[in-house]
Amino acid sequence: MNTEPDLHLLALLDRIAARDEAALRQLYDATAAKLYGLALRVVGKPEWAEDCLQETYLQVWRSAADYRASLSPPMAWLGMLVRSRSLDLLRRGQAQRQAQTDELDDQLADTLAGDSPDPSDTALASQQAWALHQCLGRLDHKQREVISLAYLRDLSHTDLASQLSLPLGTVKTWIRRGLDQLRQCMARWH
Repeated sequence: MNTEPDLHLLALLDRIAARDEAALRQLYDATAAKLYGLALRVVGKPEWAEDCLQETYLQVWRSAADYRASLSPPMAWLGMLVRSRSLDLLRRGQAQRQAQTDELDDQLADTLAGDSPDPSDTALASQQAWALHQCLGRLDHKQREVISLAYLRDLSHTDLASQLSLPLGTVKTWIRRGLDQLRQCMARWH
C-alpha cells in the first residue's frame, strides 16, 4: 500500500531517528510546502505558520524514533504534528491575549470607573431592542397596537378596552397571545 513517496519519507525518518541532519534537510525540502499550507490554513498568518513549521521539524528531529509506519503514513503523521503545533500556537496566543486583555480591563476599570453604561451592556441592549422591533413586526396589527398602548403608554386593560371600543376580554386575549408570540420570538434571539 506504500507509494514511492511514502517509502522515500520512511527512509528519511529512519535516518533522522539515527540523527542524520542531511535527512532532516531532505525531509524539509520534500514536505515543507504542503505542511506550511496546512499550518497557514489553521493559524491564518504567514509568520505564525512559519513558527509552527519550525516547531514541527524540531519535534520531528526529537521524536522520529517514535514514529510507527504501521499507525499512519508519513505525511499523515507530519500533518498531525503540524496541526497540533498550530493549535498549540493558537491556544498560547489566545491565553496571552486573554491575560493582556484582563490586565488592560483591570487598569481601565481603575482609571475609567464612572456612571456611564458599560459598552458591552449598551451593545446588548441595542441587540435586544433590534430583536424586539423585529418580533413586534411579526405580530398582527391589533396585537401590536394593544401591546404598544399597554406598555408604552402604560394603559390598563380597562383603559385600552374603552379607548379602542373593544370588549375587555378581547383586549386581554390579544395582549396574552401577543406576549406569548413575543416571548417565543425573543427566545430565538438569545
